[in-house]
Amino acid sequence: MLAELDFVVASIHSNFNLSQEEQTRRMLRAISNPYVDIIGHPTGRLLLERAGYALDMEAVIDAAVEHGVCIEINAHPSRLDMDWRFVKRARDRGMKIPIDPDAHVLAGLDVIRYGIGVARKGWLSAGDVLNTMETEALLDFFRRRRT
Repeated sequence: MLAELDFVVASIHSNFNLSQEEQTRRMLRAISNPYVDIIGHPTGRLLLERAGYALDMEAVIDAAVEHGVCIEINAHPSRLDMDWRFVKRARDRGMKIPIDPDAHVLAGLDVIRYGIGVARKGWLSAGDVLNTMETEALLDFFRRRRT
């Protein structure tokens, strides 16, 4: 079924208490799936509510770059996940980084500005941000990943 989609965002939503090694292996397995295009809210943190799960983000970024997988900046104010220092590392490695409002309703799209703030702090320009691409170029980006 994943092969039929234009793109796939994979995110961890359970088993947050695994060791750093187990959680990193889990994330690396998702990144190595040929149908996963983007990793969503990479640390799973909820600000003032839940710390992110233990994860070797440098290894995750390195694997994502190797496999051509993007890691999002989650713009929701309760997440602001990925940390700007990792955003800069991912950019320096050549990754295109999407900014996602994590909106579950139309009114939630407005939080994208917080993600833009994280992107700026991580030294991103518009050319570094996946979802600034024109529609056909974006779809072509995903099609090229799959071939």
